[in-house]
Amino acid sequence: MSDQSIVFLLISTALILFIWGRIRYDLVAFIALISGAIVGVIPTQNVFSGFGHPAVVIIALVLIISRGLVRSGAVELITSSLSNLTSGVKTHIALMGGISAALSSIVNNVAALAILMPADTQLNKKAKRKPSATLMALAFTSILGGMVTMIGTASNVVIATYRADALGAPYSMFDFTAVGLVVATAGVIFIALFGWRLMPKSDNLSSDVTDDEIREYVSNVLVTEDSPILGNYLSNLDEICEGVDVAILGLIRDNERLEGEGFIRNFIIHKGDLLILEGSVQGIDEFMKQTKTHYISDAESDFEFKHTSLMEVVVPPFSRTIGRNATQLSLLKLRQVSLLGISRAGKSIIHQVRNTKIQPGDVLLLHGDSAHLESALKWMECLGLEKRDLQIPQRKKASLAITSFLIAIIASSLGYADLPVALSLVVIFYIAANVIPKIDIYRSINWSVIVLLGAMIPIGEALQSSGGAETLSSTLIYLSYGASPVTILFLMLIITMLLSAVLNNVATVLVAAPIGVEIAKTLNVNPDTFLMAVAIGASCAFLTPIGHQNNTLVMGPGGYRFGDYWKLGLPLEIVIILVSIPALLYFWPLDSMPI
Repeated sequence: MSDQSIVFLLISTALILFIWGRIRYDLVAFIALISGAIVGVIPTQNVFSGFGHPAVVIIALVLIISRGLVRSGAVELITSSLSNLTSGVKTHIALMGGISAALSSIVNNVAALAILMPADTQLNKKAKRKPSATLMALAFTSILGGMVTMIGTASNVVIATYRADALGAPYSMFDFTAVGLVVATAGVIFIALFGWRLMPKSDNLSSDVTDDEIREYVSNVLVTEDSPILGNYLSNLDEICEGVDVAILGLIRDNERLEGEGFIRNFIIHKGDLLILEGSVQGIDEFMKQTKTHYISDAESDFEFKHTSLMEVVVPPFSRTIGRNATQLSLLKLRQVSLLGISRAGKSIIHQVRNTKIQPGDVLLLHGDSAHLESALKWMECLGLEKRDLQIPQRKKASLAITSFLIAIIASSLGYADLPVALSLVVIFYIAANVIPKIDIYRSINWSVIVLLGAMIPIGEALQSSGGAETLSSTLIYLSYGASPVTILFLMLIITMLLSAVLNNVATVLVAAPIGVEIAKTLNVNPDTFLMAVAIGASCAFLTPIGHQNNTLVMGPGGYRFGDYWKLGLPLEIVIILVSIPALLYFWPLDSMPI
């Protein structure tokens, strides 16, 4: 088997596993990397070269700087006045969409969404709207804004540094701005004026909605000797259950689970019984207050846990909880906080909540003392959905954080310093000035993306060196025989968009960029036009919740299903195709030489 065939086999297998989604994408990429080294298609001296690639360094630095801008209070200058605004859904989406797009152009778009999502939730609550009416729009506009600059999204960083390898010089910070601004503006306008009608449940809103989108959880509550329901029949709790809209699914007695409404109704409640409840946050909370029951882990039953309050939190892609369960996190033992339930894509996890591995986008129901909840929220790196205004402890350092960041961007844009060096100096300054605590430096970095990128870069280079990219480009040109370069550019954009629907945008770029350059060389046209098309297509991950981290992040809080995304995402991608092709041809003409 030739080297080219082996590279194709490695990449196609990795793509299948990415789409399957049962194995972490960073692990898949790392296994593919090591496999390539073992079979010899990746030289031994280049196996780990990707981890020192400028793209990897820039992405890590941008994530640290984004955290510093948040902690310093710089971002609060943008978001602080939002909590006082109420408006119609179109105005809301236009306002928040414009802000999220602008913010995403200067900080990483995942960080931008994490900053704005709690504010968006509070605005919806005040306006008596469901979060599903706006959260998807917020996620999409934050992705759109990331296209405007090099640091707005990881895929632009990869494209910029790949150009240095392919054409001799990288893209600068604002080379993406012309086309990206056209696409982002058109996308935000479309979503605000028309697209919001395509989002699930947004056409069923009414002024009678008084709470956030109702998420139901299944959790256990303990009957103690102080509970007034002790010695009563379960059927006597009907009135309480109806009043708080909670259902008793069963009970656990002596480690035996007893279920069935008709079967258990005449059971007398004993001390130590665990009632299996299903209901909303408010319903479970009120039931526990009225019955003086409380949640306690059967695995840590020696811990005295008094009922205080409940909190809903959403798990972002950078949370330390991902891939671990409540037992592994030792939430009750170390943080004095209990995990009562998990809502995933609008559905409650019913069985083995404590043993369920947490995924990005999950909404967790936590129970504990207020101070412990606050502490656990920060430690878990999750986002509170209820009554959680942005907490910025060092507002007086906002001007320092903004000024140093702008100086670095200007110095890099004018050629006085390479971007990685300029951003490194900003990080060093943030540490020296205590803009960002030392403990937050490594926590700021999304290590799974770093591993993915570091592993995929040598594989992408193998695709190039083995002639695989040239073969794929020749195949595409052959299949579109007789078509104009504009038509082939159109097809390249669509193919990249489809890849981004199922792959991480970084992986999409690493596969598509070499093909785009080879197509341009074969057609003897400007390769920058095709690279910019790849950049736009890789960011257009609007068809599925797995295409981009921001889509995953709003899935739980919005109660969205997998099939909800394409209803808005497909029309949005059509709009982007219609505006981006003319913009690409105008700002990056096919007949011009690369810059």
